[in-house]
Amino acid sequence: KEKARVSCSLPQPSWEERLANAVTPLWRLPYQEQLQVKYESQRKILQTLASRLEELGIDAQKPGGLCCPLQPVVPSPIINGYRNKSTFSVNRGPDGNPKTVGLYVGTGRGRNIVCVKANHVENIPSKHKQVAQCYEEFICRSPLASCILFHEGGHWRELVVRTTSSGHTMAIITFHPQQLGQEALATQKALLKEFFTCGPGAVCALTSLYFQESTMTRCSHEQSPYQLLHGAPHIFEELLGLKFRISPDAFFQVNTAGAEVLYQAVGELCQATGDTVLLDICCGTGTIGLSLAHQVSKVIGVEVVEKAIEDAEWNAAFNGISNCEFHSGKAEAVLPQLLASWEDARPLVAVVNPSRAGLHYRVVRAIRNCSSIRRLLYISCKPEGEAMRNFLELCCPPDPRKKLSGEPFAPMLAIPFDLFPHTVHCELVLLFTR
Repeated sequence: KEKARVSCSLPQPSWEERLANAVTPLWRLPYQEQLQVKYESQRKILQTLASRLEELGIDAQKPGGLCCPLQPVVPSPIINGYRNKSTFSVNRGPDGNPKTVGLYVGTGRGRNIVCVKANHVENIPSKHKQVAQCYEEFICRSPLASCILFHEGGHWRELVVRTTSSGHTMAIITFHPQQLGQEALATQKALLKEFFTCGPGAVCALTSLYFQESTMTRCSHEQSPYQLLHGAPHIFEELLGLKFRISPDAFFQVNTAGAEVLYQAVGELCQATGDTVLLDICCGTGTIGLSLAHQVSKVIGVEVVEKAIEDAEWNAAFNGISNCEFHSGKAEAVLPQLLASWEDARPLVAVVNPSRAGLHYRVVRAIRNCSSIRRLLYISCKPEGEAMRNFLELCCPPDPRKKLSGEPFAPMLAIPFDLFPHTVHCELVLLFTR
């Protein structure tokens, strides 16, 4: 006789658990174990870099097969609810509600995306969850559909919430106008403002409410201006004793307390003296350069986001810092011109903090070919990605075919900073010298 089959399948995790596993994979581990996991992943990255450098004929093997010494991961001062910026999507939830405001489980490629409320995600502060819940309540009341696929119509799209340690809250709502006229758009903006100022959303006590009409997946202020519906145009944060103004799309480290620890260490690693010039590439609102301005004779910042440069200049003036200049534009366009004619005798130290896409080759080449730069700090949130290409470009032998004539750099020290507790990511600072 055929034996009876006994099913002992494990219970499926809840949607909340599945979201937590996707967004914060280390959330079940005690924090010290999280730091150890991250240390091991950074160690493997430095081993990979050492191997890649060996392939280029560069003897980079240090103890443990690393390209340079690796310090322990510097912990975050805040472990839960540390994010000062969260982006919430609008899509179908587990119950089929197409106006669920939350974070994604699943992938577009797998066509299995479900939008799950972020109430149980540990790195998101309660204020962000409150604003997301209120936005969901608003769009559920609205007769307009959510915009899940552009070509299928619908209007309500993602929500960005930004907060500061002083209690400021900015909400930015993205809306697809489809075929709506200006009068209909004005009605929706008025309803949104009323909801968050006089209606149920008033509980959020928003400092700033922005609205952006966007027909693209991602849209800059230049492509489609952020429209201020209520409150102040900026929120303000304090960091290392300085006050910083933040615009809707300006880059600011997502973990403010962790950023303070990171920037203090960067200041020490720069070994800047009173006559040093600090080159702050991808400077955002100027946080790194301004926090180190008291150590150096001059700070030169370069940033592609025009509004961020406006913030940086305001930040410098407000804090009484007069030795900073900021340049707006793509680093690959601005930096080669800036360094090609560099004749300043003062020591020049570069700090680069690019996005996950890394630095454009022309930026690396300009740094390599400027003999005044002897010390470079590369801050990367994803060193195993495009940053790895930059590391190799900084350290490879000169190549006349690529117009790379400058002396190569060598990695000297790596320090990981845990700016993203509960996730697998951390911020790696790599010190290069030549």
